[in-house]
Amino acid sequence: MASPAEKFDHANTNISSVGIDIRALRKSRSITLVDFAEKLGRSVGFVSQIERGISEPSIQDLRNIAAMFDVPVSFFFGEHSGDENEGRYIVRASERRRLGNPEEGLVEELLSPDLGGTFEMIRSEFAPGATLEEPQQRDTEESGFVVSGTFEIEISGVWHTLNEGDSFRFAGEPYRWRNTSKQSAILIWAVSPPVY
Repeated sequence: MASPAEKFDHANTNISSVGIDIRALRKSRSITLVDFAEKLGRSVGFVSQIERGISEPSIQDLRNIAAMFDVPVSFFFGEHSGDENEGRYIVRASERRRLGNPEEGLVEELLSPDLGGTFEMIRSEFAPGATLEEPQQRDTEESGFVVSGTFEIEISGVWHTLNEGDSFRFAGEPYRWRNTSKQSAILIWAVSPPVY
């Protein structure tokens, strides 16, 4: 009989990585293990085993967790090359986990192997005309680098226009963004602690 880890390999994901990611998502939103288990309708022990990679969440559990954290279910299913040791350190371009969709104007890809570290790296592609209308504020430190295109970001009420090669950093301040140009803006974004 296949172990939980082997079952997850067949589903193009890794049980320990899923557990690490679920734990990071929960902690980034300051949700206790007890509250998380209650919202999920599962025992604290079972949820703890999922986070530690001992138990396997069902597809319905993953759907519920994804809805709770406002991420797509596909976030938990990365394409892995099969080398488990490499997967702890390396993310191949073809194996990135995607968030968002083109219709909403923002597609992001997780560049970090998982959410278990002290920060996450994301490749963000902002479509022409994409806008974050309402300012967001979160308890994080964030930094970004514009790979290509023009990107505008408002930090604490002041707008800044950034071009290819420009970068920024802010911590815990309200921000919003927009891409008023006719081409996509591509950024590498680092966030600490991880929020996805």
